[in-house]
Formats: sequence, structure tokens, C-alpha cells
Amino acid sequence: MSFNQAVIEEFRANAGRVGGPFEGAGLILLTTTGARSGREHTTPLGRPRGPGGQGMYVVGSAGGSDRHPDWYRNLLARPLVRVETGTEVYEAVAVPAEGARREELFAHIVREEPGYGEYQRKTRRVIPVVELQRTHEAEDAGSAEDGIAGMLTRVHGWLRAQIAELLRLPAGESAPVGMQLRQHCLAFCQTLEAHHTGEDTGLFPWLAERHPQLAGFFRRLEEEHRDIERTQTRIAGLIRGGGDQAAVREELEALSRELLAHLDREEADLLPVLRALAA
Repeated sequence: MSFNQAVIEEFRANAGRVGGPFEGAGLILLTTTGARSGREHTTPLGRPRGPGGQGMYVVGSAGGSDRHPDWYRNLLARPLVRVETGTEVYEAVAVPAEGARREELFAHIVREEPGYGEYQRKTRRVIPVVELQRTHEAEDAGSAEDGIAGMLTRVHGWLRAQIAELLRLPAGESAPVGMQLRQHCLAFCQTLEAHHTGEDTGLFPWLAERHPQLAGFFRRLEEEHRDIERTQTRIAGLIRGGGDQAAVREELEALSRELLAHLDREEADLLPVLRALAA
């Protein structure tokens, strides 16, 4: 068993408490998705305190190596991560701090834990500070409804809440896309893509076998998925190609209109079928 795996197992067995060199240290487990492999990777990381004890941060120190740690490269490609604190497990969007904000946070962290300053002196690489911003669920996302219908309404509630959060993020008229907008956009689009893929390859074929009269309806939903995917692809292209925030905001507004109309149509026609199956 690797050293990291031993720490992970001890962490999970003891509500976040571990012994050895990490005894008494604030640790979390961060699970990222491999940028190339698509597989989950869990890493024990220090949990430095933010200003005023607020926020959840991790530092990509890698012991002062000249190479960013793998978990950091993973979250740049796939920003949606899972955080385990010992008492909680939750989903978050990983957002590296930029510019003056990064300098302010790193200086604070070094005052609290000077070892990070030693790591920075060992490398010319700017050691990243990453904020783990907990995703927010819609107020109505906690549906008490059971079965597939309940699952669908909860997922749709989450998607509605996240697109609303995206549109509330600040965006300049001609400034390059910042990390906050970049990471939240990528996390949302990746989650939406996974949801639609699950419907197209799992839920819809399963329902079409039981309700052949709805085959045309499912084809229309799949066509809408492809239309939404094209908008997502444009957004990802703008983000990765250095487009400005105004262009991304315009595409996000288009995505919001498409998505909300799609979710409303899907629920209107699909939820009665799902509820009847559960009856």
C-alpha cells in the first residue's frame, strides 16, 4: 500500500484524524478527475486557514518542485472536485487565485504556515493557491420525491441553480476570461454533458422500450441535447482560446435560454411518465 493510500484509509476510518507526520495537522482529501485518463484520483492535502478562518484552500506546493502537482493539472482541465473534511463530503469547483488575490492569500498562508514560503523559495514556479468553492443546490433541488422522477427534478434543480450562479459572476466588457468564470463554466458544462449523455444512452432507450409511442419525443430531446452541446462547445472554445468575458457572457445567456426551455419541456412531458411507472 502506498503512503498516500495509507493516509487516505486512516483519514476515512477516523473522521479525518491521522497520526504519524500529519498528527494534529488540518487535512482534507481532494478527489480530482484525471485530465487524460478520466479516472478519479484522491490526494491528502494540507488545509491552510484563509483570512479570518474563512474559505477552503489548498496549495500546489509539491514540496517546492518545479512541476505542478498532478492534482492541480487535473482540476484545470476538470474543475469539479470532491472534498472530504472528515465530517463532510461535498462537491466543489476548484478556482486558482489570480494576481493580487493570489499574492494576498499566499502571504497570509505563509504567515500561518512558514513552510509554504520555503517551498516557494525552492522553485521559480509560482505556487498556486486554489479555493474550493462549494457548489450550491437550488432551494427546490432537495425534492422529497422518490425514484427516477425525484432524481430528475433534483438534477434539474441543480442545473438551474448553477446556470443562475454563472450569470451572477462578474464579467468585464473586453477583459480576458478570468479563472473564476473559466472554472465555473467548465465545471457546469462538463456536468451538463454527463447528464445528457446519461439520458441519451441510458434513461431514454430504457423508457422508449416501455413506451414506444414516445420515441419521437425522445428524438426531439436528443436533438435539443445536440443543440445545447454546440453552444457548450463554443463556450469551451472561447475560454481555452483566450476569448473575452463579454463574448463568453453572450454565449452563457444563449445557453441559459436553451437549457431552461429544454428542462421545462422535458419535465412537462417526462415526469408524468416517470411517476406513473413508480405508482
